[in-house]
Amino acid sequence: MEEERFFLYDEKEKSDTRFVSFMGATHRHDLALVKTSRYYGKTLVLDIQGNRFAIIGHDDIEEPGYLEHAFNLNEIDADELREFLREAI
Repeated sequence: MEEERFFLYDEKEKSDTRFVSFMGATHRHDLALVKTSRYYGKTLVLDIQGNRFAIIGHDDIEEPGYLEHAFNLNEIDADELREFLREAI
């Protein structure tokens, strides 16, 4: 006998998705940026090649070590991503 599935939520929502790829000094960034009304105005940033993601707002971009940890990047590659995200988010 199967148990009934308990959903905390199950909603559909329109989103604005941007796919972007750029080459840094030593690292290629393949990203999807998903903007919706969820996440308190933050953007869902997916690293397609690295199989990692984070919900990022302007405050997160400036948090020391945040991008390095979230996307498993060294300081130089994270700085390139940070510069792009400052413009994109």
